Amino acid sequence: MPTQFDPPSGTRDFLAREFETRERAFSVIRSVFSRYGFEPLGTPAFERLDVLMGKYGEDGDKLIFKILRRGEHEETGEADLALRYDMTVPLARVAAAYGSQLPVPYKRYALGPVWRADRPGRGRYREFTQCDVDTLGSVTPLADVEVICAVNDVIAELGIGGFRFLLNSRRVLAGLLEAFGVPAGLGAGVLVTLDKLDKITPAEVSAELAGRGLPEANAAKLVGAMTGDGAAERIRDALKSNEEGSAGLDEVDALLSLLAGQLPPGRVVFAPAMVRGLSYYTGPIWEISAEGVPGSLGGGGRYDHLIEQLGGPDVPATGGSLGVERLLLLLPEAESRSRLDVAVTVMDQRYATRSFAFAAAARSAGLRASVYLGASGKLGRQLKWASDQGARWSLIYGRTEEEAGAVTIRDMTTGEQSLVPVGGLAGYLARLAH
Repeated sequence: MPTQFDPPSGTRDFLAREFETRERAFSVIRSVFSRYGFEPLGTPAFERLDVLMGKYGEDGDKLIFKILRRGEHEETGEADLALRYDMTVPLARVAAAYGSQLPVPYKRYALGPVWRADRPGRGRYREFTQCDVDTLGSVTPLADVEVICAVNDVIAELGIGGFRFLLNSRRVLAGLLEAFGVPAGLGAGVLVTLDKLDKITPAEVSAELAGRGLPEANAAKLVGAMTGDGAAERIRDALKSNEEGSAGLDEVDALLSLLAGQLPPGRVVFAPAMVRGLSYYTGPIWEISAEGVPGSLGGGGRYDHLIEQLGGPDVPATGGSLGVERLLLLLPEAESRSRLDVAVTVMDQRYATRSFAFAAAARSAGLRASVYLGASGKLGRQLKWASDQGARWSLIYGRTEEEAGAVTIRDMTTGEQSLVPVGGLAGYLARLAH
């Protein structure tokens, strides 16, 4: 049962150790994307509702987290704003607004929270961190390849193994709809259902397709072609005489050829049953699967006309999004990190000024330092505090040290102590820091 102190359903608090683990992962992500020449972009946590609606497909639009009007418009009960659903549509808005100020191609990454108005199940959240990397202004498959390589390097540098990219094309899927007699009016809904092939059984998918109005025989043939052993070859055979589908296969094969020299063998495979449900994709699409992990670690693809849909220029675009929360669950367990390098005792209030000065000197040397903030002047209790903080050294200054004009430095690992003249403390701390 939730209590009054629990965060809202689908959200979390992060205490120091978990927060720092996340920040180290975010640092790796930023570093890799920067090495590829992608630059950061920050956008508001909320957008106009009309900007977001109609961009995420039939199911996605239902999950947009709407914000009711406030202030003088509160009584209307209407929503005109919504929390950011992803990082792609805000990017398209920025490109439409600042296109002439952006370099061509424009390569950017974004890292921050997004929100979904969902009923979160186990391991899923209504607020979570998403990381996107995108290239605008390039029509060549080289841009798609670079995005996939950058995402691959992020996952590898985080120390995660056993993953691969599942590659397909929306043009392949469009060709399949034609080849299996799916009426144009049913196409979008059929793709939404086919996107569930990794979540429910083929029989359940077939039944749902029939419920959408697709003849049962057509539904069974389509699902049968897309699943099971040999699916890739069956799809290739089915699309031999389909112009759109053949063009999609050419896209897939071009990427596979380019990626073969960049990534380990088997890291990227053609997966005809992989369907990205978002309606704005126009060409190659991909997802990342990992051994023993349900769902995907991320995905992306080409979305060449989204910016035009938002009222901007018709700019070609490709990109990907990392499922940061799932990646974090797969990280190798990090060693516990201490809070402090130097713990400074306060043996009596009359020594407090000196204690603060010693802590400042340690920080100036590049060490993490804090003074004891408790009421007790007992050395044993203060050394326990230093130990609890994981401090490497304690600085002790009491009457004996005052008379000697020195500071006692205690190694918290060995228990050894050194008496260092106050005038030489800064230099001694600098040597400890290195």
